[in-house]
Amino acid sequence: MAALLASRPEAAIATACHPIHDPAEAFNPNVVKVVLDRAGFALYFSRATIPWAREAFAPARAGAPPDHLPEGLPIYRHYGLYAYRAAFLRRFPTLTPAPIERFEALEQLRALWHGERIVVEVTAGTPAPGVDTPEDLERVRALYCAGPA
Repeated sequence: MAALLASRPEAAIATACHPIHDPAEAFNPNVVKVVLDRAGFALYFSRATIPWAREAFAPARAGAPPDHLPEGLPIYRHYGLYAYRAAFLRRFPTLTPAPIERFEALEQLRALWHGERIVVEVTAGTPAPGVDTPEDLERVRALYCAGPA
């Protein structure tokens, strides 16, 4: 992330994402999605399924998520790993929280709302699972209780 940030002087923040292939992950509000512009900068982060494939996801409006994602859908999971420019990191706590940040509960939206750029690297692999929910914590506890594999 540090090297990515160093290579993009117009960005205040660098982060990473990977393609989503599983519809359950795409429709999970605990999985943060990111939409990118053609230069690799974040346009938006959301807990919602973005971008929304209108025709392919029509059944999801009725409450049934699809069993597959459309071919070529550029849907990415945000890792939650960041690199910041020191000056921006000092300024960030003084920025007014954005309305969209409060609704999505995603602090990176504050930076976007204030016009900061976030460069995003798309990776091929996925990070180790995070611990974001009580269910995630139980999964990790079970792994520790099981001992070394």
